[in-house]
Amino acid sequence: MTRPSTDLFLGGGDTGRLMARLDWADTPLGPVGGWPQSLRAAVRMVLSSRYPMLLLWGESYSQLYNDAYSALIGDKHPAALGDDVRVTLAEGWPVLAPLIEEAMATGVASWVPALQLLLERAGYREEAYFSVSHAPARDDDGRTVGVLTVCSEVTQQVIGERRLRLLRDLSVLGDGRTVDVDATAARLIDVIDGHPLDVPFAAIYLRDGTALRRVACTGGDHRHVRALPDAVELTDPGPPSYTWGLPDAAELTDPGPPSYTWGLPDAAEGRATPVTDVADRLPLPAGPWNDPVRTALALPLPSADEDQPLGVLLAGVSPSRGLDEAYHSFHQLLAQQISVALRNAREYEEERRRVEAMAELDRVKTDFFANVSHEFRTPLTLILGPLTDALTDATAPLAAVQRERVETGWRNATRLLTLVNSLLTFSSLEAGRARSDARMVDLAALTAELAGVFRAAVERAGLTLEVSCPPLPRPVAVDPVNWERIVTNLLSNALKYTFIGRIRVTLDTDDEEVRLTVADTGIGIAERDLPKLFERFHRVRGARSRSHEGTGIGLALVHELARLEGGDVRVTSQVGVGSRFTVTLPWSAAYRTAITGPAVDGRGDAARAAVEEAIGWLTEPDDAPTEPDPTSGAATDELAGARILLADDNADMRAYLTRLLTGQGWRVRAVTDGRQALDEIHRHLPDLVLTDVMMPVLDGFDLVRRLRADPTTRALPVLVLSARAGGEASVEGLSLGADDYVVKPFAAAELIARIRASIRRARDRTPAVAVGGDPPTVAAAAPPAGTAPVGPATPSPTVDPVRDAVVIEPAAAEPDGLGDLLDVGWTFPSAPTSAAAMRRDVRGALVELDVDPDVLEDLLLAASEAMNNAVEHAQRPSRPEVRVRVQVGGGLIRISVRDFGTWRDRRPAMDRGRGALLMNAYGDVRLVSTAEGTTVTIERRLA
Repeated sequence: MTRPSTDLFLGGGDTGRLMARLDWADTPLGPVGGWPQSLRAAVRMVLSSRYPMLLLWGESYSQLYNDAYSALIGDKHPAALGDDVRVTLAEGWPVLAPLIEEAMATGVASWVPALQLLLERAGYREEAYFSVSHAPARDDDGRTVGVLTVCSEVTQQVIGERRLRLLRDLSVLGDGRTVDVDATAARLIDVIDGHPLDVPFAAIYLRDGTALRRVACTGGDHRHVRALPDAVELTDPGPPSYTWGLPDAAELTDPGPPSYTWGLPDAAEGRATPVTDVADRLPLPAGPWNDPVRTALALPLPSADEDQPLGVLLAGVSPSRGLDEAYHSFHQLLAQQISVALRNAREYEEERRRVEAMAELDRVKTDFFANVSHEFRTPLTLILGPLTDALTDATAPLAAVQRERVETGWRNATRLLTLVNSLLTFSSLEAGRARSDARMVDLAALTAELAGVFRAAVERAGLTLEVSCPPLPRPVAVDPVNWERIVTNLLSNALKYTFIGRIRVTLDTDDEEVRLTVADTGIGIAERDLPKLFERFHRVRGARSRSHEGTGIGLALVHELARLEGGDVRVTSQVGVGSRFTVTLPWSAAYRTAITGPAVDGRGDAARAAVEEAIGWLTEPDDAPTEPDPTSGAATDELAGARILLADDNADMRAYLTRLLTGQGWRVRAVTDGRQALDEIHRHLPDLVLTDVMMPVLDGFDLVRRLRADPTTRALPVLVLSARAGGEASVEGLSLGADDYVVKPFAAAELIARIRASIRRARDRTPAVAVGGDPPTVAAAAPPAGTAPVGPATPSPTVDPVRDAVVIEPAAAEPDGLGDLLDVGWTFPSAPTSAAAMRRDVRGALVELDVDPDVLEDLLLAASEAMNNAVEHAQRPSRPEVRVRVQVGGGLIRISVRDFGTWRDRRPAMDRGRGALLMNAYGDVRLVSTAEGTTVTIERRLA
């Protein structure tokens, strides 16, 4: 008789078997045998479905459901079978009742895509979401006696989309590009504050030295903000009242008892830390059902340094959601998003500070230029005034020699005044203090006059100057001084970079604007350099020019002055074809209100000064060397008749140095660039090369590099003369193999002394050559006969820092064959100038052994550092000298540098931090320090 009842639940899975064993007689539905056919049919449909379905039947809302639905109600199953749904889902009934009662009353089905329900299916009051449809269930007579519920859980989908919205909002609002770090943190917290269901509370802590500083936390105007104290010192736990608030700062060095730290120290070390007693510290209702927050997470904020996070995010966990893997992943993404925003803000803030610092530095520099330029004008006035008086004084005319000297001084003082005026104008433009004193002028006549000033210089350069400035239909309001600077700079630039062809100046107009065009057939400008051409101090590297002199602000000044006059400047160019600069001046700017009154004095002065400078570029030295004055120099001077090759692109500097050197009884051949110097050296090898650094075609450093790479000129003394001051410039020159480096301005006596010392050292290393005879050739250095053997030497009572080194005789060859090919030594004074002398002597000793040039240069650099260390480190030396020994043999080169003082560390200001690095990079280095001194040995294999 039970068979029909059992058959009803067949195929219903685990829930069907439970329903088959249930005593339905004890339920409001009664025995299964008495169930109407409509109920039986509905039960079969529910059990056969794999979709979650719930059937509520009768006034007691008795529950019948399938396996899929049992998984949704968790631990309420199987007690819910046959029971009243109002009891089973009591916590969610206020939400479900209206929907169920409506279906019962109206017989109309309903559907809710994401119904929020409170469930207690996992031991806590859970926030859950379901897609639910309620349809009426009818009995055999067609009356609505129940509800068929079809549902699916969409909790993960709803909550996941909500969390993604939070992360998206953080990425949009927390970009950190417009505010500082603290303000960015506050904005991030404001975004988090709008998502309390996922993050009930949050606080951001950032590193501040050895502490974490709280920069922002949720709360705002909400009621729970009163529960968060402003600060808690973790180094001092304080009274128990501190235990219920968020700390304002956490000391990492002494976090105090663990119960007060909120996991911050552990998180600051990179470990995510759960905090499980939040309810005891921060009574904060949260979640959809206002349950107290019980758990929080202290999460490290990642930084570029994996071992030191940027800070810590303290985030509350919703009491209505379990802290599962998905929730953990969300918190990690939250911390990463906040970290990215804060790091962006910090980088932006640092960049903004750098920009502000650069702007302030630029302002200070501009003010400095202006102040210095003003200060220069007074001494320049006192220089130019007397010089002009001396040149124009008919009552006391100058002798020819004195007039030449005074004219040189006047020309260069005038050039200096032009540079000062340019700097002053540019600083005024940069500071926004420049103005245009516009006057109504005949712009065509003014332009033609200024261009005509350059005609002699252009024709002297072998070029053609074409000027086409027809009268304009009306006068133009423009500042004549500014226009003169514009035309002068463009013409000077064209002359500097044009070697063949012509320079054309045109002025034309249309209904819109006036156009000044300066076109040339010069070297042209590469397309990549055009965008930066009008930037201040920008110079095209490697460009061929008549001179490398200049400030690099000429074209920038043209650009700024054109804009000051209401116009603009543009350029088109093609390498090897030429360049075209066009200054445009709209008629709207040309109709400005012009000032009246007398014109400013000095019209054309800037153009004439530029022409004077340009003529200096065009002055070619004589092909023949300048012979010394027979009346000059000491008759017994062993250096009389020495040949000096002078390379400098400044005509006045060449003339001055030529007079200075021929006055010593030396023969001087002057050239204008490094290429001419190389050609002259190959024709006639001089005793010494004196070269400038900044020259066209081939500069001084490239000249030194090529001379040292050529075996025939490797030992040729080279003295570099440059206006580039500073340690880096001198180190660069000396490291390339220059024998000495002299910075302009220099004292004539010092330059003469350095040249004499260089020539003497070179002659000591080479066989004697009769003065005026055949050019000398470089020979291997050999110790002179009769010198003292290696060993302790009695120090001289005084040490001359620039005297030649004393050559000491080599000791016996070492057992391993080291010294078989060469063994020579020198004693140098313990002075900074000795490094240059040492390099010359070592180079001369090794030059004939066919040592690889790269190996030789490496060893010279390492030996120079060892010599500098010996001079700088030796404290209270027993002998004020440094001994250097070079040994070659057995496939090795060994250079030993010994001082006679106790070791001392250099002051930080002296320590460049590169000596040991250089020495170890270029050879095997050993250091032995004793009470008698320190010996540094550098070894390198020949192969």
